[in-house]
Amino acid sequence: LGSSHIGSRDSGSRAAQGRGDGQAEGDEELGRMTGAGNHVIPNVHFRKVNGMMHGRHNRVMMRTWFDQAARKKRRSQNRKAKAAKMSPRPTAGRLRPVVHPPTQRYNMKLRLGRGFTLEELRAAKILPKLAPTIGIAVDHRRRNKSAESLQINVERLNLYKSKLLIFPKKSGKKGVKKGDTPKSELQNVAQNTLKEIIPIQRPALRIKARAISAEEKEFSAYKKMRKARTDKKYDGAKRKKAAEATDKKE
Repeated sequence: LGSSHIGSRDSGSRAAQGRGDGQAEGDEELGRMTGAGNHVIPNVHFRKVNGMMHGRHNRVMMRTWFDQAARKKRRSQNRKAKAAKMSPRPTAGRLRPVVHPPTQRYNMKLRLGRGFTLEELRAAKILPKLAPTIGIAVDHRRRNKSAESLQINVERLNLYKSKLLIFPKKSGKKGVKKGDTPKSELQNVAQNTLKEIIPIQRPALRIKARAISAEEKEFSAYKKMRKARTDKKYDGAKRKKAAEATDKKE
């Protein structure tokens, strides 16, 4: 009994020693794989192989783009067909105003708006009902918040008027109406294919460094705004006082 106990104990210790050697070899192998230090144990499953991804991500179900060249050609043909159908009118449609986008993030930029305001049309001497018939977009809801934006769009309308050619609706002398362009000026007229009809003059946002002038040093935006607010507040009282003074003189 004693010898059997001793034998079994020796075999168990040898088995434990064997497991310890194997663990040490495994640690050495893992250290060679991941480098020295405490790293994440590599546990990559390699599931994303060709044709084995699930659902719409499957390589078999992925959408290809082999018809890119053919689509490019088709878009070009569609543009040409649309231009021929609209000729001699501009391909961009109606003339649109230059506006500043809303919000503080984009208001320093310029883009095309929906239509010209009634005030802009009046300043350019164009009737609101006539404007759509000669290719000018009208937006009765937009309001001009500054004289600068009003002036820019009035200049845009005047430039458009100077370059405008109006074709008669019908052929013959009876088809010609007042305001139509003479027939001699309508020979070989090129179609306008620009995106904005009249390109937007975008100012350069980068300002070069320069010396500050004496006027700029003396100028105070705070005082200027405060004076404007005060004048606005007492404008009615000043007018009333002036009117009373003229009445007394009379």
